Formats: sequence, structure tokens, C-alpha cells
Amino acid sequence: LLLRLQGHDVTVVHSGPDAVRAARRADFDVLLCDIGLPGCDGYQVAQSLQGAPRRPRRLVAVTGYSSAEARRRAFDAGFDAHVMKPVDPSQLAQLL
Repeated sequence: LLLRLQGHDVTVVHSGPDAVRAARRADFDVLLCDIGLPGCDGYQVAQSLQGAPRRPRRLVAVTGYSSAEARRRAFDAGFDAHVMKPVDPSQLAQLL
């Protein structure tokens, strides 16, 4: 809702497989992806998009997992940024 109010075009999906399909079908600038998703987790979403001809320019993990291990896993999977929930709107603006 916040992104739409700021004038961004937003697509929302509710599972890992749906995120992968959506990201491969359209030219998204940014993918904001939760780690705990049904079907496959956010790490798997990011990994499946690595090397894809069509993928968002930037992948951002949005998660409640704050450990150093969670951050490492996110970057290893291909995320460009790791953001803790709840996301600070000013931090989100910087990422976009």
C-alpha cells in the first residue's frame, strides 16, 4: 500500500513459485521478497532467478530473520539487500 501511495506499480504474489513466475514474466525494477514463503522460501526464489534472462534488477530480502547466518544466506542466494521487518519507510525509499 505504501509503495502504491508513492506512485509505484506493484504486483503482489503470495508464494515462492508465484514470485518466480511473476519475476520471469515482467521487467521489474525491484523484487521485495519475504524469506518465509509457502511453496519455496525466499532463498530459493533468489537462487532460481540467478542467471535468468529476465529478472528484477534488484532483489531485496524482507524478513524477520536477523541473525548473521540469515544475512549470509540471503546474500549467498543472490539478494542485493537484507531488510528487517517492519521496514522503515525511509530505508525502503533508499533501496528503491
